[in-house]
Amino acid sequence: MSEPPAAERTRVRKSRFTWVRAASDRVPTAWFAAIGTGVFLLATAAFGGLATATEPPPPRLKPGTAHVTDMRSLTVQRAVLIDELPGSGTFPEDDERVLAIVVDVEDNWDQPLRTGGTGSVEESFAVAGLDEPSSSARMDDATIGPTLQPGVPAQVVYTWAVEADAFAAGDTLVVTLNDMSLYTASFVSKGSSWEDPTPSATVTLVLTDVGAGVDAESDDEG
Repeated sequence: MSEPPAAERTRVRKSRFTWVRAASDRVPTAWFAAIGTGVFLLATAAFGGLATATEPPPPRLKPGTAHVTDMRSLTVQRAVLIDELPGSGTFPEDDERVLAIVVDVEDNWDQPLRTGGTGSVEESFAVAGLDEPSSSARMDDATIGPTLQPGVPAQVVYTWAVEADAFAAGDTLVVTLNDMSLYTASFVSKGSSWEDPTPSATVTLVLTDVGAGVDAESDDEG
């Protein structure tokens, strides 16, 4: 059988390449991306899969170190156990005591900032093993649930009523300090609020037991 002339063989090869090019021109570009991704995943699976990046833990601050955000500056000072703390807004039952955390706080926002409730200073920190505080109060005048003014520092005590044997002197409390995001409402709603607490640092406190407290001891002596 005789071979086709060289010119005819060239036309055949060109016609085949032309068909391939024409066919590939009609294939959506996304298909090539999908094919490439599939090949990458198959190759990755052969070598043990995609590696998961481990996020580093939040930095650890010492007690007395300020944690500053756009919302507030919060300095966690100390944690104490006490039989009761009049003026704090927390009233323990007979089988309970008061756990108190003292903080220095300053409103860094351009609007008043509450110390308790939704979108408040209270939401910018959390204590491992405890729910939300029972109350917050100023240390200087015992105002319960105070509202902070921009740029005016205050010392605030947050308190919890806890079972009498739940904590003891020397126990450690891990306080997580959160960044908050400011959201401005639009359309129907109005106003701005701090939301979405995101852990950004921790502070570890050693619990001190002050018994009945200094005032009670002074009354007994008198």
